[in-house]
Amino acid sequence: MKIIKLFLRLAIAIGFLSASADRLGMWPKENSAWGDWDSFLEYTQVLNPWVPEALIPAVGTMATAAEIIFAIFLIIGFKTELFAKLSGFLLLIFALSMTFTIGIKSVFDYSVLSASAAAFALSLLKEKYLEVDTLLARHKK
Repeated sequence: MKIIKLFLRLAIAIGFLSASADRLGMWPKENSAWGDWDSFLEYTQVLNPWVPEALIPAVGTMATAAEIIFAIFLIIGFKTELFAKLSGFLLLIFALSMTFTIGIKSVFDYSVLSASAAAFALSLLKEKYLEVDTLLARHKK
């Protein structure tokens, strides 16, 4: 169970970091979904048509910041259950936005529901393994 929890933590975190790197232009163009920030913001507008265009950069920044922060905390194992649950909700919101704007097929193609379910499953695993919480608790004793 310990290895499964670690695998889930890393898989979700690396997915978030890869997507963030893509929108920040850190992946080669031939391997990118967006390739740059402006293309990512255009996609953000598509998924959030009810949000005024002037607020789209803020929405994109908040989503990217959340993904990076959640990824870091999942990697180091800090408050894993909390950040796994937050990751599950973030991915579920993304899946719902995709479903209602561009259709359910893209949700399935990009395995967004699977990632959300994996994050929620991770939030239920209580056994600690290579988590900073455990190290901090031992240090306090």
